[in-house]
Amino acid sequence: MARKGTISVTTENIFPIIRKWLYSDQDIFVRELVSNGSDAIAKFKRLVDLGEAVKEDDADYQLHVNYDSEQGTIEFTDNGIGMTEEEVDKYINQIAFSGAMDFVEKYKEQSTDASGIIGHFGLGFYSAFMVADKVRIDTKSFVKDAPAVSWVSEDGMDYEISDSDKADRGTTITITLSEEAKQIFDAQKLRGVLKKYCSFMPFDLYYSDVVADRKREKEEDKKKKEAEEKGETYEAPEIMPINDTEPLWKKSPKDCTDEEYRNFYRTVFHDMKEPLFWIHLNMDYPFNLQGILYFPKTNNVYETLEGRIKIYNHQVFVADNIEEVIPEFLFLLRGCLDCTDLPLNVSRSALQQDEYVKKLASHIIRKVSDKLNEVFKNDRKAFEGYWSDIGIFVKYGMMREEKFYEKVKDICLFKTVDNEFFTLKELTKDKEKDTIRYTKAPDQQAAYIAMAKEKGFEVVILNEELDNNFISFLEYKQNDVKFKRVDAELEGEAASEDEVKALGELFKAATSDDKLEVSAVALGADQLPAFIRETEEARRMAEMRKQFESMRTGREDDPYKNLDDMFPIKKDLVLNTDHPLVLRLRGMASVADDKEKLDALCMHLYDQARLAHGSLDAEGLKRFLKYNSELLTEVAEKLK
Repeated sequence: MARKGTISVTTENIFPIIRKWLYSDQDIFVRELVSNGSDAIAKFKRLVDLGEAVKEDDADYQLHVNYDSEQGTIEFTDNGIGMTEEEVDKYINQIAFSGAMDFVEKYKEQSTDASGIIGHFGLGFYSAFMVADKVRIDTKSFVKDAPAVSWVSEDGMDYEISDSDKADRGTTITITLSEEAKQIFDAQKLRGVLKKYCSFMPFDLYYSDVVADRKREKEEDKKKKEAEEKGETYEAPEIMPINDTEPLWKKSPKDCTDEEYRNFYRTVFHDMKEPLFWIHLNMDYPFNLQGILYFPKTNNVYETLEGRIKIYNHQVFVADNIEEVIPEFLFLLRGCLDCTDLPLNVSRSALQQDEYVKKLASHIIRKVSDKLNEVFKNDRKAFEGYWSDIGIFVKYGMMREEKFYEKVKDICLFKTVDNEFFTLKELTKDKEKDTIRYTKAPDQQAAYIAMAKEKGFEVVILNEELDNNFISFLEYKQNDVKFKRVDAELEGEAASEDEVKALGELFKAATSDDKLEVSAVALGADQLPAFIRETEEARRMAEMRKQFESMRTGREDDPYKNLDDMFPIKKDLVLNTDHPLVLRLRGMASVADDKEKLDALCMHLYDQARLAHGSLDAEGLKRFLKYNSELLTEVAEKLK
């Protein structure tokens, strides 16, 4: 006999909140209903294993999702534990959570991070009302002789319970989609959502597009009939589940082959580039954690940043990149982590305070750093080969996480202009050369590099956007280490004050720059006649200036309007007194008949120095090339 009632909640405002705020992702109901079905099967299987229930049929444990576009319905069916009428009353009709009003007040003003509340408040089933005009439950308990029960509601508040004609154990939830939901969910969309959340569900999951399957069955019947008429046998293609119930992370690492790891990576991340290497996490103490983290091969750093750590709970996808569980810098990797003990059904703020979560994050950091050390120690050549792909990850991780820094600081590599790799300790083992010379543009600064190498320095390449901050970080962490760009110091015997003054006036006049700093040093006859020196302090000030330039507002009260005073651009011209051209200029300064030609020659020399430094602007380059062509023309004429 049918009976009616109203859902027992403390406020009638709860369902509008479920619809509008709690489930910000409308497809979350698919995950919730399939996950509930999986839980029902797991419970029944456990009772059978304990001898407290009897599995009276030979059917495999299965989940089915059927989409019918003609009827506008989605059916979710499991052959799990089922429910009695009393259990329907308990688990469906009484939404029992404490502090309902506090919950309502909190979430009606917020739209972020709400979906994590679902399981905690027992509201998973009610996510169906986000997309439904009507929801029907047909369920039959495993309890012997317990009658099947039907529960129907159109708004999630008023319901009707009656007898059901369901004959087999388990539960079927039928959703009649709202007009709005019909515009969102079609057969392809629903399949995609199932693949997203349920690709590794622990029980076989079958998906049926009812209308399409009906057509397919008619075609198969036709083919079967035609085959029989010919005396042949027709076998219809086997219908396969859409999930993998045994993802690779559930296997013991010793039982997995390299090809299996690569295939799993390609399947999950749709990346045809082979991963460099991976870490297989498989433990049940002190954490129940399984998963695989991959170090991907990338073409550039920006592609790497799109890596994803997929978090699962009992093989059900929960979210990408939960920062409270996975430290941010690990998002540069890719992987799957199944955290079955993780309290995923609480808010982000609670996760941040959870001691278990903190320990879990520390454990993952340790495992990643241990793997890096293992590769470095066992096959350094291979590690060096990986560095172009993993270097940005290691550096960023060192800056973001103290524990990671301590673990990997001795295996962080620096690539030299000669394509060799050294650690920080190896670069600074000669205490007389504890300042590390580096370049951002080895081709542009070849002359500077040559001088540094002549003095016995290894010159490392630091050309990533992260490197400016990284070297400052290392200097802060290790007081005895200093970095200096190759153009920051030009050592040699200085010229006399009178010579420097005369040359300075010559070049200031030629460049029309009274603030130009000019010095004269003996650098060797085989070196360029002039160089630009930019001290390391000046270079770092210039980098700071760039950051503040983006913050300018243009208003009168703009605190960054006087950046020239705050961060003056300071680049010195250093003349090589050993070079014949500079020697000649010193003599010409006071006797030249054609001052215009002398100024042009000095300007050309200054432009050449900036070209070698990598700081020559477009206007200067045009001027340099024009004058250079004129000089070549003069030389060619003299060859006649």
